[in-house]
Amino acid sequence: MQDSQFEHSLDRARQGDRTALERVLVRSRQDLRRYAEYHCAVNDVEDAVQESLLLVSRKLVSLREPAAFASWLFRIVKRECNRLKRATRLVLMQPSDLEEIEGPHCPAPNGLVRDVARALARLPAHYREAILMRDLEGMSIAEIAEQLALHPEAAKARIHRARSLARQYLSDSDACPLPALPVSG
Repeated sequence: MQDSQFEHSLDRARQGDRTALERVLVRSRQDLRRYAEYHCAVNDVEDAVQESLLLVSRKLVSLREPAAFASWLFRIVKRECNRLKRATRLVLMQPSDLEEIEGPHCPAPNGLVRDVARALARLPAHYREAILMRDLEGMSIAEIAEQLALHPEAAKARIHRARSLARQYLSDSDACPLPALPVSG
């Protein structure tokens, strides 16, 4: 399909033409798949593409600037890939999974990764999600607010509270104490 034909189909689809929408989605699918293969885990590519196409079909009428269609499309699939990654991480970080780790009850003093994972696992889900979006995925406050359907100030507050709780969990005195160092005398 030539670019002028695609632009015409895009305009018609934005006006509610189902046939034009189908043409836009069929053409966009190839680009979405290539982009998702780069940004998603191998098992999540097709799911990310399908969810992205579904969202595009629902929200295309609200796209204000047709020239921004390609960047909007890629942003949708990247967010979907991130959502799927986050879902996988949250499943892997459930407390029941942490309890099955072999070894001593207290991690070695250099087990910072384990300590942080435990602190994050102790956070309520809404705090954990916000802190992972900000600190792990590098999303902006505006993106987090949009993703979580919050006001930007509420998103900031949620991230601040999540970080505070995580720091508190990491510094709990009843957590595994460090072994005493020998005193040289």
